[in-house]
Amino acid sequence: MLIDTHVHLDDPRYDHDREAVFQRAEEAGVGAFITIGCDLSTSTSAVQLATERPNVYATVGVHPHEVKRIEPPWYEELKQLAKNPKVVAFGEIGLDYHYDHSPREIQRERFREQIALAKSLGLPLVIHTREAQEDTMTILREEQAETVGGVFHCFSGDPWLAKEALDLGFYLSFSGIITFRTATLLREVILTVPDDRLLIETDAPYLTPVPFRGKRNESAYVKFVAEQISELKYKDSTTGLSQVSELTTNNAKRLFKISS
Repeated sequence: MLIDTHVHLDDPRYDHDREAVFQRAEEAGVGAFITIGCDLSTSTSAVQLATERPNVYATVGVHPHEVKRIEPPWYEELKQLAKNPKVVAFGEIGLDYHYDHSPREIQRERFREQIALAKSLGLPLVIHTREAQEDTMTILREEQAETVGGVFHCFSGDPWLAKEALDLGFYLSFSGIITFRTATLLREVILTVPDDRLLIETDAPYLTPVPFRGKRNESAYVKFVAEQISELKYKDSTTGLSQVSELTTNNAKRLFKISS
């Protein structure tokens, strides 16, 4: 079984064929999905989807692009959403200095606030960081985020960030980026990640892996991420795939406290 630990199943690009997306994923061996909240609306949609389907779980939180939109009632509403037993993490939250859709100072303030909220809820964190490695790690350490732990989703950082995140007790999750021809350094980073800290994801509908790069991504394609890791770690995409499937599924169940 594979678990797609980061997917945006509520995205409008799935509105015309969402059931078929689920069917294709299940045929590809995907047994569970974690659909991600990025603001109050998508967090609500994620929880609704998780409530409707037994093998879908949800996160709630506000993406750094959206934190400038946070209004006073949002945190209380997120807290209420998080009471749903299908909510398994808080995120995706963090810092994004590439686009700066929200001012950096606001991003840092809201990041700290959301870490505190996650800690009060006892939920692990789903971290987004882009071109903000040092500030991300500084805030996580200062806010003692290791008390709840979490995952650096769609990891695309350098060896320094990988080591810092692992030392703080976090997991690293890899997406279709690792299949891109230019991702040489990232493939080297994977070899440094302990088996018990490794996760896989699609971040669908984004970051479609080879051989479907350029098309809409979907959870069925998480298989290509697992195959790439099996070739890197085990030099064998057949027996290695079963090993990667088992270890990443066990890791996801452990981090997100998924029992089924």
